[in-house]
Amino acid sequence: MAVKIIIRRKVSKGKEAQLLPLLLQLRAKAVSQPGYVSGETLRNTDEPEDYLVISTWQSAEDWKAWEANPARTEILKKIDSLLGEKTSFGIYYYG
Repeated sequence: MAVKIIIRRKVSKGKEAQLLPLLLQLRAKAVSQPGYVSGETLRNTDEPEDYLVISTWQSAEDWKAWEANPARTEILKKIDSLLGEKTSFGIYYYG
């Protein structure tokens, strides 16, 4: 069953330019992973430091395999260091 992964991040003002390339690196690597369907990055118009990443995977197992991927982990460490907090996410099923 397909799942949506929802990730919300808050980046300090002035650090947005450092975050975007890291998000693009993650997406570039994710697209070649088994089970990846699509992804998008959204930025809040009222709070520009608020980012929302939504990705779709064929299954929760596919996402979990990507979650454990060392390439993802390496980039995520850089993101977490930049944000000053650990990234959290939710796995959502349709319906």
